[in-house]
Amino acid sequence: MIRWLALLLLATLPARAAELAMFDRADCPVCIRWNKEVGPIYPKTPEARRAPFHRVALGTDPGFALAEPVHVTPTFVLVDNGKEIGRIVGYNNDESFWMLMEMLMAKLPAK
Repeated sequence: MIRWLALLLLATLPARAAELAMFDRADCPVCIRWNKEVGPIYPKTPEARRAPFHRVALGTDPGFALAEPVHVTPTFVLVDNGKEIGRIVGYNNDESFWMLMEMLMAKLPAK
C-alpha cells in the first residue's frame, strides 16, 4: 500500500523544467569574460525563459545526470527532466555562444 502511494505521489509531481547549467571556477578568465559579455543578457532572452541559468562549481554534484564528466570551464550543459541534452564546452565569443545555444535549444522537446 505504501509503495503504491509513493508511486502515485511521484506521478503527480511536475516534470523538471529545462535548465542551463554553467560549470565554472572562480579563477577562470574565460568564465569572467562570458560573465561580462553574455551574463547580463542571458536572463532577458527567450532561451532563459525556456532554460533558466544557474552556476555549478566545477567538481561539485550538479544534481542532475551528466552524459560524461565536466573537465573544462566554462562548460554549459542544457538539462531537461534531470538529464543532459547537450553541452557547449568553452567560450570564444558571444556570437558563437548564441549560435551554439540555438542548436542546443533545438534539441529540447517541443512544448
